[in-house]
Parts: sequence; C-alpha cells; structure tokens
Amino acid sequence: MPTNIYALLTPIALGFILLEILVCWYYKKSYITFQEAVANFGTALGNQTMNVLVAAGVFVVYGYLWENYRLIDSLEMNAITFLVLLLGIDFIFYWVHRWGHHINIMWAAHSPHHSAEEMNFFVALRASVTQRLFSFFFFWPLTLFGFKPIDIYAMTGLHLFISFLHHTELIPKLWRWIEFIFTTPSHHRVHHGINFAYLDKNFGEFLIVWDRLFNTYAEEEEKVVYGMYNPPRSWNPISINFHYYILLWKDAVAAPYWIDKLKIWFMPLGWRPRGLPPKPALQEVTQENQVRFQTKMFWRAKPYLILHILLGIVLMMFIIDPNSPWGTAERWIGSFLLWHMIINWSGIMESKEWLFFSEIGRLIITCSAIIYFSHAPIYSPLNLLWIVISLISSVWTIRYFRIYLPLKYNRQP
Repeated sequence: MPTNIYALLTPIALGFILLEILVCWYYKKSYITFQEAVANFGTALGNQTMNVLVAAGVFVVYGYLWENYRLIDSLEMNAITFLVLLLGIDFIFYWVHRWGHHINIMWAAHSPHHSAEEMNFFVALRASVTQRLFSFFFFWPLTLFGFKPIDIYAMTGLHLFISFLHHTELIPKLWRWIEFIFTTPSHHRVHHGINFAYLDKNFGEFLIVWDRLFNTYAEEEEKVVYGMYNPPRSWNPISINFHYYILLWKDAVAAPYWIDKLKIWFMPLGWRPRGLPPKPALQEVTQENQVRFQTKMFWRAKPYLILHILLGIVLMMFIIDPNSPWGTAERWIGSFLLWHMIINWSGIMESKEWLFFSEIGRLIITCSAIIYFSHAPIYSPLNLLWIVISLISSVWTIRYFRIYLPLKYNRQP
C-alpha cells in the first residue's frame, strides 16, 4: 500500500494544535473551548477512515485514466512539476470550494466544516466525511496531463495541510505583498464569517489571487462571527456530517413534483420546490445576538475524554498507517470502533441517557478486538495495558455517566 500522506502529516498537525493550546493558555486567549474542540477532533478522526477509502478509489479510477489517456508519458516530480501540480490543484479547488457554497449537495458535503462557531486549528480538522470524496470528482483532469495518481493524492494532502495553517486567530494580518498573493489566516477568517459582508468570500486555499480575479475577495475589517445559518446544534459527528443532507431529504420528500425531488440536490442554496413555502429571510447573526451551542456534560467528563482522545489517535493510526500490522478486515472493524468512540464522546458531552450502556459495550468490544488483532498472549504488556485502561474506564463510566444518578452527582456543574 502506498504511503498515506495523512499518516505523515498527522503528527505535525497535532504539534501545531498543542502549540496553539499552549499559546492560548499562556496569553489567556479564549479562542478554544473544550466541547467544540472535542467535537472537532472526533469529526477529524472519523474523517480519516474515509480518506483510506478515497485513496483506494483514487488509485483505481485515476490510475485507469493515467494508464490509458494521459497526454504526457513521463511526468516526474521536480521543482517545476511540483509547483505546476500545486497550482493546478489550487485552481481546481477554488472552483470546487466556490461551488460548495452555492450548490445544495456540495454545501451538504462542505457545511460541517463551517458549522464550527470558533476559529482555531481544531476547526481545521472538522471536515465532512463526504467532502474529500466530492473533491476527488474534480481533480481527475490532472491525470490527463500526466500527473501520477499517487502524486495527485499526496499533493492534495499537502494542499489540505496548507489550509490547516489558516485556521487560527493568533496570527494577525501579514505583510501587504503576502496578503495580496497568498491566502492568510486573515483571509480565511473572513471565509468562515457569517457576517453578511463576508458570506461566500475568499475561497482560495493557497493563493488568494483567484478570489481577486473572480470577484470573490473580501478584506477582514469588522470582527468575524463564526458558524453557519441553521446549524446542527449537536456534538454528534453523525449530526454534524449529515445535518444538511437530512434537511434536503426532508424537502425532497415533501416536494409535490418528482422532478423537484431530484432538482433540489443540484439547485442553489435557498431554492425551494414548487408547492413548498419559501424559506424565511436570513436575520444576520452578530456578536451581540449569537447564541453559541453549549451543553451540560456528565460530571468529571473532561479527564475521561482527554484520555480517550489519546486512545482515539492510537486507534486511528492503526487504521490509516500503511505500516500498521492490521489487515483490511481489521481496519474496517477498527473504523467502526472508532466511529462508536467518537459518537459516544458526544453522548458524554450532551449527557445522553443512552451513553451508559453504549460506552460499557464499546469498552468491552474495543478491548476484545484490539487484543484479538494483536495476535499476542493476553498477558503481554500492551494487552494488559488495554485491559487496565478499559477496566478503569468502565468503573469511571459506572460511577459518573449514569443519567439516573441525582443531577449534582452525574453532571458537570
């Protein structure tokens, strides 16, 4: 299996996240909130399972196009072809990104990223499980110019990492010539804004010149309000990922005409099927009237979630790392276990009644699967470590995550 660029970039991204946390703590900046950070990180872990599937599809479909229809026979990577490929991906992505804000089905794929209500490196990780799939529907022309599928896939990963660096409030506006050519954190803050002046602006990921050329540029002036209109209002990664799909589906079901049931997916945002009432006019969300989503967590949830975030990273690396000892079936099972984990995080943060039995079951199943996948004796050090962690986690869940305990004992004050 080819090297997974995301497995290589993950430690670097985690380093930047840790650095941002430390800087915010040192300078007492409230740019990162615990609940949204956990939801963002969980969404990112789940999204990595989709990247494995996308990679497989890219190497099959793009490989076929490259083998049979490429115009240039030997296009090897060097400084010039590297830059050309980066610019090609950036140009295509500008239009994919722009369409993602204007076409219903593409907004459904992209909107989970915009549902975050703050701006930090955790938000950069909040990507939809369908966004990557949609993006690769558009990069295939690069194979016709002779770029190898593995180079395209690797470059899209690097391109994504460039965009990761834009998601912060710690970096102010930069020198004018940088701001004129390249996309900066200031530009991308505008892109995430729901201020009316900022809507559908600054789609560029590497170069901001595309926005200047195609009249979608806006300068950061007034304070940015982050989020989206009609957000999911949940920490559950299923709700975050499929919120807008569900809204479209409901409208499609309610539409009286069959053609409108199909059209709605490909029409601009705000379009309504015949026979349905028009959407109410948007009321601008401002710093003064924004009500950010917050929930009461189970008591003593923070240390538990921090521990299991670390375990989630380990589980993710077993799934996506090409050098992992796990086979295909084990990676599939691991992906389901990872999704079970991040869904349960939302249950902990929202104090859901179903969480108790779901978490106890998850701990038993996950521990058993990892021990089985290790192909080592149950008394080996790593297996014993998993057993101890699972037992402590089970006791913690029994003690603190039961909804029928008195409120003062089972929810965080």
